[in-house]
Amino acid sequence: MGKVNKTDREWKRELSPEEYRITREKGTEAPFTGKYWNTKQAGEYKCRCCGEVLFLSESKYDSGCGWPSFYQPVNHAVIEEHEDLSHGMMRTEIVCHHCGAHLGHVFEDGPQPTGLRYCINSASLNLQTKEKNDGETYP
Repeated sequence: MGKVNKTDREWKRELSPEEYRITREKGTEAPFTGKYWNTKQAGEYKCRCCGEVLFLSESKYDSGCGWPSFYQPVNHAVIEEHEDLSHGMMRTEIVCHHCGAHLGHVFEDGPQPTGLRYCINSASLNLQTKEKNDGETYP
């Protein structure tokens, strides 16, 4: 998949106001409010903006932080890391490599085997489940 390059106007047409605020303006949803923070369904977590597969349910775990948390992406080529010094903190922001969508942050307090916690906004994701309970399936 090549790089996605759309105007703000195009993104605003395709995304809800909340999805736009989070993915295009680097926003954050409140903890314990996102669609996927407590989801246990098996499937692929795709980028809400471009559809790239970012995480698999097998790497999702309950970190207790209130956001979907994963200990690794599907592969490191789909994620870009950037220094984030906003809000008086030193963090590592993660974005989708293909479309630049803000996903969340990665922290070094996760479980093994990686020791990482990819803390992701639900509004940045679209879960494609293995079950036919949300209208989307994959083989």
